[in-house]
Amino acid sequence: MAEQDIVDLTRDVVADGRLDEKGVQTILEAARRRSEETPLTAKERGQVMGVVRDRMRGLSFSELPTPLRVLSIMLMVASLLGIGAAVMALLPMVNSGFLEQELGKITATTAAVIILAAAASLASTALSFFVGLRLIRGRRGAASALINLNMALTVVSLVCEFMLYGIGWHLLFNFVHLAAQIALSTYLNPSLVSESNLQAGLRALDTEVHAKSGTLGLADPGEGYIRLDFFNLFWTFMVGCFLGLVVEVIFHMAVIEPGVYQDRAGLLWGPFSPIYGIGAVLMTIALNRFKDRSIILVFIVCTIIGGAFEYFVSWFMEVSFGATAWDYSDQFLGDLFGGRTCLLYASMFGVLGTAWIKLLLPIFLRLFNLIPWRWRSTVTLVCATFMLVNCVMTLQALDNWGARRAGHVPQPGIEEFYAKNFDDAYMANRFQSMTIDPNKSVRA
Repeated sequence: MAEQDIVDLTRDVVADGRLDEKGVQTILEAARRRSEETPLTAKERGQVMGVVRDRMRGLSFSELPTPLRVLSIMLMVASLLGIGAAVMALLPMVNSGFLEQELGKITATTAAVIILAAAASLASTALSFFVGLRLIRGRRGAASALINLNMALTVVSLVCEFMLYGIGWHLLFNFVHLAAQIALSTYLNPSLVSESNLQAGLRALDTEVHAKSGTLGLADPGEGYIRLDFFNLFWTFMVGCFLGLVVEVIFHMAVIEPGVYQDRAGLLWGPFSPIYGIGAVLMTIALNRFKDRSIILVFIVCTIIGGAFEYFVSWFMEVSFGATAWDYSDQFLGDLFGGRTCLLYASMFGVLGTAWIKLLLPIFLRLFNLIPWRWRSTVTLVCATFMLVNCVMTLQALDNWGARRAGHVPQPGIEEFYAKNFDDAYMANRFQSMTIDPNKSVRA
């Protein structure tokens, strides 16, 4: 079955502007027959989903149930009033300097959480206006998509309030708000469930076909070596975090302080150093289409990316937390870059990056695919959630460590939690190569 046949079949299935489960199965069966000849490309799957989304029509405002029409108007009015009230409340505090004074009394972590909670709440209020506008225009599918985004903002607001104030009645509004949005999204456009099932079915079919043919993770022709999807990039990050730490620990024991072990981990938990993980991802993205190019070109690009990223991380850690994890001022060209990077260690990134692109990437792609394809989404989601929490809490722990070193007394809530569970002794032992000087941070 040719590409155009799949697209034409999809147009026929959704010709009436609706997609039910029978239509989903019809399209998936056609896609499976086609995949027996040649797997669908990402472009083809995108064309099928594009046809579905283009043909899904909404109802006119007059066709909506009366409660939904009233709700549309109420959402728009309430949103405008809410934004106006927030602006009127914030302006006097900003002009009087009250906010600046209050934020100066807390750590950057607490301030960031407060700002994030306020931004999420304000964005949620603004989105409610556009939800109402979409409903008035009869675009129930678009309204439901915005509500899904609004639900994410509500979750962010809920988590922030929990971090700031703990469990209490103040969380009830967010829970009620979230439940109402889930119910409304389900009611607005049941056909979105079918659309989601179709998209999930196409992805599952693609994974199954490539897993059986041994090409899982490889890019479509002309798009590079591997697919730059979340699965591949996340596991590239994980492998880079682990291997980079192993190499750094061995190098320290063999060259810097022979025979002396030093924990070089960069996160609160696990044998991970995120600078190497992010570096591996950046190099993979930059050189995915150039895997078979000259080894000299690959080395130069990896050296530039590694040196630039190392410089940025050093600068970010210093200005944010007053933290210094390395200083290359005594190395060749180290002074030129303020000790944040140097030719020797940038070149080491070049060597590691070249080895990754030329030798290791194909090997690890095969290892990634040892994860059973039916479990890969679940395993990846669990691991990604762990690493996200690990990274966020590491930044918060460093922020609070620097604040305590500057003489700040931890306040109840987030600051007290980190002072109790990740005190100065714990942080100094965990990050053995790092020193904290609050005078170097912008908040000194």
